[in-house]
Amino acid sequence: MFHQADLFDAVEVGQGAPAKSLNLPALIERIADFSPRPRYAFMVLNLIAKAAGGNSGSAGPYVDTEDEVRVPLRDWLCDSLVPMAKRDARRLIIVEEVKASLAAQDALPDDAEQAARAIDNEVRERVRRSGRCNVSRAVSDLVRAGLVRRHYQGYRVDHHNRGAQREAVYTITEAAARALWSQRA
Repeated sequence: MFHQADLFDAVEVGQGAPAKSLNLPALIERIADFSPRPRYAFMVLNLIAKAAGGNSGSAGPYVDTEDEVRVPLRDWLCDSLVPMAKRDARRLIIVEEVKASLAAQDALPDDAEQAARAIDNEVRERVRRSGRCNVSRAVSDLVRAGLVRRHYQGYRVDHHNRGAQREAVYTITEAAARALWSQRA
């Protein structure tokens, strides 16, 4: 009989790694071993730990914001990381592209304040779309490093594969949580 391997098996190599005690420098070194962008991955890990809080190390599928709005976890992570890109030259290029695109479609309001809001909303959506991909890559690096476990929760059943209206749930491992909490102590 033909057996097709799970595509996520190759990604989740680090889950079987020994759960030795990590301190903060060892945690950072472990992230650097598995991620081409270790600083970004470390920020994502910190945000996941913050979102998990006292929820047994699990964050998601939704996070409550200060406005008491429930946002999908990956969108919350993206929105939390947006201030890092405010001065980025690529963001300024996106703003100009959106302005030109809306002007070409004649969708730019005459009122300057409304036009600025429309441009800002479209830029936010574009940044969020690319940010979701960046967060997913960083989480995949953290999963390979054995610091985070991932599954998807939502419509009908929980599942380790995404799709069918399921949202991501990230669970930080005990070793990673201890290393991060020792930093705060």
